[in-house]
Amino acid sequence: MTDTVSRRSSLRLLGAAIAVATAASGGLTPPSRAHAQGKPGAGAAPRVEALIAKLTLDEKISLLHGATDPATLGQAGYVPGVKRLGIPPLRLADGPAGVRVTQHATALPAPVLLASAFDPALARRYGQVIGREGRALGQDVLLSPMVNLIRTPYAGRNFETFSEDPLLSSDLVAAEIEGIQGEGLIATVKHFAMNNQEKDRTTVDVRVDEQTMHETELRPFEAAVQAGTGAVMGAYNKVNGTYACENKALLTDILRTRWGFDGWVMTDWRAAHSTAKALTAGLDMEMPGDVYFGKALKKAAQNRTVPELHIDQAVRRILTVMDRFGLLDGRAPTRPGRNAKAGAAVALEVAKAGATLLHNERGTLPLTAGDIAVIGPTGELPFVSGGGSAHVVPDRADSPLDAIRVRAGRAAKVRYALGEDLYGRPLPASALSPGFKSEGQGVGAGKTWTYDGELTVSDTDEWTFVIHYSGAADLRPKVLVDGKELFPVKPGYGEWFSGGLIYTAPDQLSVRRTTLRLTKGKHTLKITARGGDTGQLFRLRHTTGAIRTQDVAEAVRAARAARHVVLFAYEDATEGQDRTTIALPGHQNDLIDAVTAANPRTTVVLNTSSATSMPWLTRTGAVLQMYYPGQEGAAATAAVLFGDCDPGGRLTQTFPVDDDHHPVAREAARYPGVGGREEYTEGIHLGYRWYEAEGVPPLFPFGHGLSYTSFSYEDLSVRPAGRGLDVTFTVRNTGRRAGVAVPQVYVGKSPELQLGQPVRVLGAYRRLSLLRGEQRRVTVHVAARTLSSWDPNRHAWALGTGLRVVWVGASARDLRLRGLGEVRG
Repeated sequence: MTDTVSRRSSLRLLGAAIAVATAASGGLTPPSRAHAQGKPGAGAAPRVEALIAKLTLDEKISLLHGATDPATLGQAGYVPGVKRLGIPPLRLADGPAGVRVTQHATALPAPVLLASAFDPALARRYGQVIGREGRALGQDVLLSPMVNLIRTPYAGRNFETFSEDPLLSSDLVAAEIEGIQGEGLIATVKHFAMNNQEKDRTTVDVRVDEQTMHETELRPFEAAVQAGTGAVMGAYNKVNGTYACENKALLTDILRTRWGFDGWVMTDWRAAHSTAKALTAGLDMEMPGDVYFGKALKKAAQNRTVPELHIDQAVRRILTVMDRFGLLDGRAPTRPGRNAKAGAAVALEVAKAGATLLHNERGTLPLTAGDIAVIGPTGELPFVSGGGSAHVVPDRADSPLDAIRVRAGRAAKVRYALGEDLYGRPLPASALSPGFKSEGQGVGAGKTWTYDGELTVSDTDEWTFVIHYSGAADLRPKVLVDGKELFPVKPGYGEWFSGGLIYTAPDQLSVRRTTLRLTKGKHTLKITARGGDTGQLFRLRHTTGAIRTQDVAEAVRAARAARHVVLFAYEDATEGQDRTTIALPGHQNDLIDAVTAANPRTTVVLNTSSATSMPWLTRTGAVLQMYYPGQEGAAATAAVLFGDCDPGGRLTQTFPVDDDHHPVAREAARYPGVGGREEYTEGIHLGYRWYEAEGVPPLFPFGHGLSYTSFSYEDLSVRPAGRGLDVTFTVRNTGRRAGVAVPQVYVGKSPELQLGQPVRVLGAYRRLSLLRGEQRRVTVHVAARTLSSWDPNRHAWALGTGLRVVWVGASARDLRLRGLGEVRG
């Protein structure tokens, strides 16, 4: 957890960074392989220098940018290497929740679900699965983990990262990197830095003060450096007026000079904006192409705009990391085979450990004997992952409905009701004139198929048109209703960044949808579909308000007939776009209202990316947060619902009540920015710190999560330990069954520090599994870094000495014990 920093610090690569590592938050012991962990082997520097001396200018530059892979495995990037000198190519794959290539891989739960377990040891094992599979699938570099903090509930990639808290994120990223690199795969921590939203992510200028930056966003990146990460990915956005990928203050002054990072820095994909400025600022590699670090760099070197020594330095950093991992002299271990069974076991363990029970009234959970109604499209269809670069091709993914049926046994009757239709109903043949095969219209290779007809609407209603198609985005059938094009191709990356569930039909056809209000009567319908090189198949479907009413009525009938209801709700997030509200999408709130009115013993299972508002909360029996649970999500959900395991997760982000009560609500300058500029004016009051400072009650606080048993906290003792504090207390299981407790230690302000400070910060935590009646005496260490604030006048950490209030509790708002501890300088 947070009391083992000295072990990790002892493995630092650079002596100059030891003091920084010792002051940082905790972590866990790295794996033993020196080459994988990033420790230079004997003769590493001479080998690299010898190669640099032999490389031509063209060969050097070829190592500094991406290229087309002649034998692609579907990975994100490729660097060709230099064959004549034995420098192998590098294949770089996305992988926040598993290795993203075209082949099957273990689809692990989303990182936010992993983080909910509050267990760095589990994060290390999570990393080990990805590390082994990455190498088994022919990859050399993993473009993960992501450690940007959760600052706004709208950010589209919140599910890909860990937490709103710097300490928890630091511990987890360090452990995961150690796991990844212990298997011989190079990790890339991203996105450096202040990349906390998708809205305008390639252009927004983040304005942030020095204290805020160091105390919040930068701290987990520093922990990643301490853990030996081989690479860092620069962000798209600007930071204080300068693009992150050409920001000397970030890439050189902080990352290399202050923290001692000696790996390489690559761009996010197409995030480069210059040649000389970026290279001299500390950027080493442009991905995925060579706009700035190809011919432009060669020209700059030839006319001496860029001294070749800067090129040599970038090459040196890349080759040094490759050498540490045994890629230059054959020391890298033989690529292993995939162990799909072991990967699945970890995926299941993580999903169960991170499952977070938010609400449980009237003994709703765990489920007992009696008939069950399962409601919602994601009750039948497995919701494995979010979209964009987090998507993985899983070995398998079972239906939650099937898992519940198996677990309930033959004695229980399990009914299913759709509740809400994601993929549409066939268009009524009687409504089309002339008719066509709307459920499966084929278009031959090289052919074009057209339709020019009418759609007759019987009643004025809201129509959602849904197109299913097998071709690429540029071959998506063009559909016009009354002259309006329904499914235009989105510009740029808009098409590539689509969600993980609602944009793909169960038979893997791509899906797009749009909603119109159609009046009673006839409407023109025109369709043009091209077959392309291989031909394509498409379906045109619809839903209406009348259909939704029928679906809700069916769900209500199923709920009334059952003792228990398990209603699955979803929100489909993806890289490239932010949410516009924290409310559930579509008409799901109406569905939940209707079902809970029919049966108050309703459990809502949330497969959502981030915080969700719950206007229906008090009418439900239980709410179980499962985020995106990976390929074993069905089994994990069933295990928690039936009490086969305790829900072991705790929130790593605060859930606000609604869209008007959170740190960036009604503050356009904070989010999404005004005039291309975003102000982090909340300062150090990120997440739960803001709720405490402003006195705003959340829906659920940071650290919240219920158990099927109960725990007491007793006998607090706080004593100085070096420049930190040792906090000791007893946790007792006072319930009737075994369960998981996650006691959290929070620390108040220093009376002697004349800097802005949060009301309280997370100082330490511990995940405990306790049998019925068992008690355990626990000691956790609050490190000096956690007790320090960044002094912008000294550009250094200042220890917050004096008497500090210490709380121990079950969440940031459920504080059971209070004491005082003296921090000594």
